[in-house]
Amino acid sequence: MEIAVVVLAAAIVVGAGIVAWAVTRGRRVGSDESERRVRELVATQQTLAGQLSALTEQQAVSSAQTNKAMKESSEQLTRSMNERLEHVQRTMGESLQKSSKETAESVAKLTERLTVIDKAQENIMKLSTDVVGLQHILDDKQARGAFGEIQLEGIVEDALPAAAYELQSVLSNGRRADCLIKLPNPPGSVVVDAKFPLTSYQHMIDAEDDVGRAAAKRRLGDDVKKHIKDIAERYILPGETADSALMFLPSEAVYAELHANHPAIIEASHKARVYIVSPTTMMATLTTVRAVLRDVEMRKQAGVIQKEVGTLLTDVGRLADRVGKLRTHFDQASRDIEQIEISAGKVQSRGTRINELDLGEKEPDVLAGPPEPPPLP
Repeated sequence: MEIAVVVLAAAIVVGAGIVAWAVTRGRRVGSDESERRVRELVATQQTLAGQLSALTEQQAVSSAQTNKAMKESSEQLTRSMNERLEHVQRTMGESLQKSSKETAESVAKLTERLTVIDKAQENIMKLSTDVVGLQHILDDKQARGAFGEIQLEGIVEDALPAAAYELQSVLSNGRRADCLIKLPNPPGSVVVDAKFPLTSYQHMIDAEDDVGRAAAKRRLGDDVKKHIKDIAERYILPGETADSALMFLPSEAVYAELHANHPAIIEASHKARVYIVSPTTMMATLTTVRAVLRDVEMRKQAGVIQKEVGTLLTDVGRLADRVGKLRTHFDQASRDIEQIEISAGKVQSRGTRINELDLGEKEPDVLAGPPEPPPLP
């Protein structure tokens, strides 16, 4: 609309210029023709001016409508933007509040887990210290023997009844056995020794080269063989113990090393009848011992049961005799009752005949018939 007004204004200006030019030219050409053209131009100019005025008014109305529509659109857009902004702020507030709550919970859980981790780390450090202390303790031969005795005691207490073993039992040769498993003859009581060679094994593990490892391995074999010999000489006593003994190794690693890489030691132990056991195999051995003890106890109880059954059979025979005697008494009583019934029948018959005698003391009633016999007792 504004473009049309501008174009129309330009046309009026051009028309005014043309009128001025026509007036100037009409003065040169002729007055009549000039006047006619001037009048036409003036009429055209007036028409254009009217159109310009109408366009101006129309432009003013359109501008007002446009301004009103733009104002309404602006207000609606402002309201919509405010509503959306409020919704966004509310949503963001809720999201931030929820995120803050979740973050706080996550931080609390993380703090708890870190606390647990700290405690676990403290326990690990304490355990490491204890392991190092245990390693130093096991370096001592006496302390190592005490450690093996304690572990052996726990295994034996879990597997056998108290009457089936004896700890620190003194034998007839004055030697003190770590554990004596009491079994009936044969095979007899079995001695378990809980001392074990660990120094050579530790040197073999800590060796930095093959030469040192081989030397420690040879020392380990020599130490174990010597220990096997000592057990056979001290704890296998004919007539007092079984012809075999057990060497308890509280370390599964040493047991595995001997069976995996020292077959000569295992063969020597078998020849000396000193069998090497670990905590796992010791438990299996004690399970077998418990089964043997249970079988022996069942045999003892079987003898008691047989004795009681014999006594019971004697009592049953005596009861049968007494029942026979009682039956004899019953038979005699039955015969006596029959004799009593016979005597009672005879007495009744005699009484009936006496009652039927005619002694002449009263006249008999012919119509009444014979008197009725007295009732049987």
